[in-house]
Amino acid sequence: MIPRAKRFLPAFGGALTAAALTATGLATAAPAQAAPEWARDNLSASKADAYSAASFWLGSNGAALKKATQYNRDAKAVTRLATGRGGSVADGKPGAVAPIGGEKAATAKVKNVNLPKTVGKVFFVDHKGDYRWCSATSIQSTYRNLVATAGHCVYDVEGNRDVMDRWVFVPGYYQGKAPWGVYVGQAAFTHYNFAAYEDFDHDYAFVAVYNGFALSAPKEVTKGEFSAWTGSKWAEHEELKDVPGGKTAQQQYAEGFEKYGEAGPYWSKDFDVTPEKVGHDYKGAKTLTKVEVVESAYNAAAKSTASDVNGEQYAVDGPLAISKEEYDELNRKKAEGGFLGKLTYAGKSDAQTAWFKTQYYVKQWVKTGKTIKYFRDRYYVGQAKDTGRLGDAVGGQGFAWNQKVGQPVYAFGYPGDAHPDGDKPFTGVTMKYCYGRTNTRTYASNAYKVENHAALKCSMTGGADGGPWLIKYSSAKRLGYVNGVTSVFHDQDGNDRVDFVSSPYFDSDAAGAYRQALIVRNTRIVGDKGELLK
Repeated sequence: MIPRAKRFLPAFGGALTAAALTATGLATAAPAQAAPEWARDNLSASKADAYSAASFWLGSNGAALKKATQYNRDAKAVTRLATGRGGSVADGKPGAVAPIGGEKAATAKVKNVNLPKTVGKVFFVDHKGDYRWCSATSIQSTYRNLVATAGHCVYDVEGNRDVMDRWVFVPGYYQGKAPWGVYVGQAAFTHYNFAAYEDFDHDYAFVAVYNGFALSAPKEVTKGEFSAWTGSKWAEHEELKDVPGGKTAQQQYAEGFEKYGEAGPYWSKDFDVTPEKVGHDYKGAKTLTKVEVVESAYNAAAKSTASDVNGEQYAVDGPLAISKEEYDELNRKKAEGGFLGKLTYAGKSDAQTAWFKTQYYVKQWVKTGKTIKYFRDRYYVGQAKDTGRLGDAVGGQGFAWNQKVGQPVYAFGYPGDAHPDGDKPFTGVTMKYCYGRTNTRTYASNAYKVENHAALKCSMTGGADGGPWLIKYSSAKRLGYVNGVTSVFHDQDGNDRVDFVSSPYFDSDAAGAYRQALIVRNTRIVGDKGELLK
């Protein structure tokens, strides 16, 4: 891809103060100037998509979260920096937005560095279908719903899609746990030069997220409640067993069948390998069984009529929402004859698609004496809850642009990749940090079209991508000002080990992308009862 010429915008008409930002939401027009070019892309366009993404990562006790690995872009990930411009590359007056939240001021002097509550991991599925993570932080915004990270941790710079799939932010992530819930990406904002041309001088993104989402213990419900539920749900088949000194499985089945009828949760199945099946008009002793069939066989079966209630059609289960992984597995089984149901999907792309299964059952009769097992269907719904706005839960770092290079900075992240020489000192499980002054010059790297990056001596590796660079960080309050994000890793002394990391210089372009993201309001995914909201 041939990059276009660098585009440097005129400065804002003055510094954007915290009071102006919070009071107006930056909705007022900027001074007349060349129109900036920002990219906005939806990550989860609907609440149903967001529910599906959050459930995907949280299901099975966070199995997908634990499976994820740090995002590796390509073989050129570790490069060498060359000296770029000297001195400041600010394109306007410096500006800053104050942080929110944080700890109460400590009375004693803090000796150790307290890690920020705002920092966590972003998880997503890349174009290869792999589960990946980067680092990120909550950042101050009008609606307390904004995440700052690297652009390449949101936009798919290697595949043919605009953005990553199933993008979520987990603040305070630790070993598959989401202590403050999962925050699903709603819309992402970056500079057009990055979205279209992979220009790493603009390798930053600001993501507006939905309200937090958490799962608790599932709840067993009636079939009617199950049918009406709009969130995650599933049915489990429980085989009835004889109770010593009590009712047999057949007696339990008979009572349940009498109470609920043919449409109820009680059913039986013939497990004889050579069953002698008979029609519903057979005069001898018979037992009713439920048999799964293909859709055409169900449609061809006799229906109940006013004069004959013994029709052969039993039930249609579905369409039930399933995951993409279950859909692919059932599709494979269907091709082999192992799944008789119907598979459907709705949507225009993987990021906006829902998958469903439907199964068909008919009634059959067998002569008494065959091997019969008895079952009861149990219905469960996922208990989801809203954990509120991101900024209310963990606070939000401040934001600063057009600042002097050479300031002290803390860089936080979750490194997990090995050094080029194969040594792997980081696990990616816990947050790490580097501290120092950024170099007083900006740096360049042809591999990423970099001309103006700030550099920091640091040995963190891949996985720390997107982690915030905080100036004026208060360890007591765990707050500072985001003035960069880890973008590229470097080996300056040629010993096959990462010794520097670099960040785009946050100028008025970065402030402009941030400003665009502020307009997105926070949105709830689930209601007070855990139901999916329309």
